[in-house]
Amino acid sequence: MTAARTLVQVAGLTKTFTLHNQGGLQLPVLNSVDFQVGSGECLVLSGPSGTGKSTLLRCLYGNYLATQGSIRVRDGGQWCDLTTAPEHQILRLRRYVIGYVSQFLRVIPRVRTLDIVAEPLRDRGVDADTARDEAAVLLRRLNVPARLWDLPPATFSGGEQQRVNIARGLVGGHAVLLLDEPTASLDADNRAVVVSLIREAVAAGRCLIGIFHDEAVRDAVATRVLPIQPALAAPNLD
Repeated sequence: MTAARTLVQVAGLTKTFTLHNQGGLQLPVLNSVDFQVGSGECLVLSGPSGTGKSTLLRCLYGNYLATQGSIRVRDGGQWCDLTTAPEHQILRLRRYVIGYVSQFLRVIPRVRTLDIVAEPLRDRGVDADTARDEAAVLLRRLNVPARLWDLPPATFSGGEQQRVNIARGLVGGHAVLLLDEPTASLDADNRAVVVSLIREAVAAGRCLIGIFHDEAVRDAVATRVLPIQPALAAPNLD
């Protein structure tokens, strides 16, 4: 891979949690992780539960501050190191560069599903009608019935909420997309749809980094696999 195509560079990434309610106990989770990944790749993080894969994704999104090391993300013609970037720069990256699909949908109550999915586009200046049209395309692809689009998703089933979550993550067109078990709540048919959408995102030149405990899904989407080694025998932090 050439440097021009590289979108994420991680070097010496170490994360240790301090448990203040246990006398300041130090809990190492990630120890000197190194990798780089670029456009047109889907890098799958592998390893048993508790090795810190979800912690790594949260560091890549700027939710957790690394204890040591660097996380460099390409923003146009410049590099931004998330370990030293000010908050406003991290927020800019989330708006324009880095998308994130977590295991759970977190939304404002009473906001309708169509607007929740369209929000990343609206945040980037896309007009409301165009954003809703693009959101509708993804919701339709993900088999979310149109009768639900005007309803808030708080009362949806777990699988329906996760499909809304996936649509919201994909719609923004972020160059880098982080995926934390996006198919965990889905049936076989909808897993197949998500696999197709991931492959399309990779073919379009996006950079995906994800966790997939379903081996069939992992094998279907991965262009590379990165084993994550446990820093120690620790409680489950995934």
